[in-house]
Amino acid sequence: MRSREKVDAVVSALEDIKAEDIEVLDVSGMSPLFEWMVMASANSTRQTRALANHVQEKMKESGQTVFGIEGLETGEWVLVDLGDVVVHIMQPAIRQYYNLEGLWGHVAHAKTG
Repeated sequence: MRSREKVDAVVSALEDIKAEDIEVLDVSGMSPLFEWMVMASANSTRQTRALANHVQEKMKESGQTVFGIEGLETGEWVLVDLGDVVVHIMQPAIRQYYNLEGLWGHVAHAKTG
């Protein structure tokens, strides 16, 4: 699966569990570690965990490697590492505070959702 196809599959998995404010950033020219960042908001720790677990499940079903998940313990900000794609699932206050879109804002991006 190519990187963009993986991003599309991640967005679809997030939409399945009603993630909000899904945003996709192409950071291929900015980071040697990954090519895409996908960010989404969830309204509760339960939803953040459910979204992360669903993304993991869908990626594994399609034969993709999930390198790790961080933040399930607190559920305020969960990161799913898919290698070339990194998924950030955050509660709105956390997302606003860390403002990843602003930090990476000089990168061309395509908003979805």
